[in-house]
Amino acid sequence: MARRPVEFEDFLPLMADKLGDDGLMEELCNGFRLLMDPRRRLITFDSLKRNAGLLGLDGLRDDELRAMLREGDTDGDGALNQWEFCVLMVRLSPQLMEAPRRWMDQASREAFGPGFMS
Repeated sequence: MARRPVEFEDFLPLMADKLGDDGLMEELCNGFRLLMDPRRRLITFDSLKRNAGLLGLDGLRDDELRAMLREGDTDGDGALNQWEFCVLMVRLSPQLMEAPRRWMDQASREAFGPGFMS
């Protein structure tokens, strides 16, 4: 029987199990830094296209890369900030959606203060 290739939605839960909540958030932040435009500190279309090969995405067409940006771009600026990137990565992994609330809450509290989620 042929082995099925590992897909992203399979990989992120494995990372979460291995690294724990804090380690996963750190790795997501590292992934963001790999893809971002260092001047704008955002993932832009150009920075995504330039660095997509680092994540094995070099085979994606321009319209597919733009669709990825649109899917995660909640503030409508045409780019992804670190928060949008992390949320998108979690959304793309259905298995993680079962238990992300505690670390998303923690990240929100760290970003916005302890009273944010009260």
